[in-house]
Amino acid sequence: MHFDIVIVGGGAGGLELAARLGRQLGSGQGRERVLLIDKFPFHIWKPTLHEVAAGTLDAHQEGLSYTVLARRNHFSFTMGELCALDTQRKTVTLEAIHGAQDEEIVPSRTVSFKRLVLALGSGSNSFGTPGIEHAYLLENVRDAQRFHSDWLSASARASFSNERSLSIAIVGAGATGVELSAELLEAHAVLLDSLGSAQRFRLDISLVEGGDRILGGLPPRISEQAMLALRRKQVNVLTGTRVQELRKGVLVTSAGEIHADMIVWAAGIKAADGNARLGLETNRLNQFVVDTHLRTSVPEIYAMGDCAACPWGEDKLVPARAQAAHQQAAYLAKVFLAMLRESDVREPFVYQDLGSLVSLGDNKGVGNLMGGLAGKNFFVEGLMAKWMYMSLHLMHHRAILGLGKTVLLALARLLQQRVSGRLKLH
Repeated sequence: MHFDIVIVGGGAGGLELAARLGRQLGSGQGRERVLLIDKFPFHIWKPTLHEVAAGTLDAHQEGLSYTVLARRNHFSFTMGELCALDTQRKTVTLEAIHGAQDEEIVPSRTVSFKRLVLALGSGSNSFGTPGIEHAYLLENVRDAQRFHSDWLSASARASFSNERSLSIAIVGAGATGVELSAELLEAHAVLLDSLGSAQRFRLDISLVEGGDRILGGLPPRISEQAMLALRRKQVNVLTGTRVQELRKGVLVTSAGEIHADMIVWAAGIKAADGNARLGLETNRLNQFVVDTHLRTSVPEIYAMGDCAACPWGEDKLVPARAQAAHQQAAYLAKVFLAMLRESDVREPFVYQDLGSLVSLGDNKGVGNLMGGLAGKNFFVEGLMAKWMYMSLHLMHHRAILGLGKTVLLALARLLQQRVSGRLKLH
């Protein structure tokens, strides 16, 4: 197979780029010139994984089929996982796909390209902590579904135990850790409503952060408001606390041992170790080093999103956020469309920080908006912040589905919640 543009990774950035290119080129050219590759058959917006883990979002309803998206947006899709890159021959090799019984369903394949975009995302950084295998990670939908299944089982055990309690330790108080804490408390409240008084149990959450404040990458005011909200919800927040070791049922920290029936690791960001073996320049976090045009060390190979180390100003890198991937997708779409039309885009990519929003459950949220009215930065909280947070998800869907289908999807999910309830209990 050969395509002019091959995009590896169907996350927020990669999928939006494929959709933009396909729609612009149309059905006559898009499917022949643009290929999206992902190792999963359907797409989940990564910022919602904590909701899938808690069960407040159903992955089967939220997931969008790449095949359907490809047909509607006029690009090609193939399922597979990148295992090799030949920078000289301009080819990528995909691993064979095996079934449940380990039988080979699809053989290993090689795809040639004119231009390649690596949008492989990133995972958690364990920092070499002993016993990391005892923790749950939330790097993809399978991780989130596994945690949700085990969380329901642990809840059932707790409701019939003598202690009537379930303890969860979350390592890392970035957006994922903070939002997961709030979402689990909301899920627990919904779950209690379905139980008789004799089966109700207490949920104890410890949020452990090595830095001096939670949400360290965001403005201090957001950290303060989120900390206040979590403590009101009885979350045990420990800042300035280093995790030294994980054991089954125990988190060993610089402040002592914390009992935990379940441990979630949500600390740090690191790209896949395999990135360093692809023949491209990478940094210590295995991110591909790119210039201000998102080009890697090899001509005509680009990287975007969490897997790319893109310069921002003099001494910073573009942060690993969904809004960055969205902006990079728009930029690369402009670049590639110009190239396909034998033109050129000389302007570099310039990241614009539009602010950050954090969901704190039960119609609450906090955040800051950069710029806007009167040219000032705004702090928002409560229901308004929650609505704005939800609108980010809808904006992503609009980019890949269009306005009409996004409205219909939102209404369908609202009606489904009315019928089946807020919490997924299976």
